[in-house]
Amino acid sequence: MYVRADAERNRVRVLEAAEEVLARDGLAVSMRAVAERAGVGLGTIYRHFPTREALLQAIVVERVRRLAESAGPLLAAADPVEAFFAFLTRIVDVSARKKALADAVSGAGLDPKEGLGGIGGDMRAAIEALLLRAQAAGGVRADLRMPELLALLSAACLGAERNQWDDALRDRTLDLIFDGLRAR
Repeated sequence: MYVRADAERNRVRVLEAAEEVLARDGLAVSMRAVAERAGVGLGTIYRHFPTREALLQAIVVERVRRLAESAGPLLAAADPVEAFFAFLTRIVDVSARKKALADAVSGAGLDPKEGLGGIGGDMRAAIEALLLRAQAAGGVRADLRMPELLALLSAACLGAERNQWDDALRDRTLDLIFDGLRAR
């Protein structure tokens, strides 16, 4: 049991270090630099992530997992409308800050959605649960459905990611989008 816990701690340290090195070095990220940053040997990295591509994919999966989990407390928030818009803002904010990862994943020829499995479904379920609560509270248009919401969210995320929106531009853009989503 101790070995498993230690191995999981190493895996988490490697993923955290890989995100930091990727943000610093961009596409030039090396497994050796990740190992040094994580304080582990190369063998430890390769045991968990046999290729650079596997490591990049694991970072994507971990980010989406953390983001989906962050919806949990919002599902119990006193103001479901505020919680809904706060989560959408969080998603776009994460996208704006992940350009180096997106470039690395694309440069490696990987599909960013590959490997998400149930986590992608968890994310959609979290968004839908927040949407339904906000609609039930009367704060979000009753005719808004998931396909349209996901299309708007995808467009905002892509714009934020590719154009590196600063906080002010993100806030103004989301205010306009959210105004269209609010119940009249």
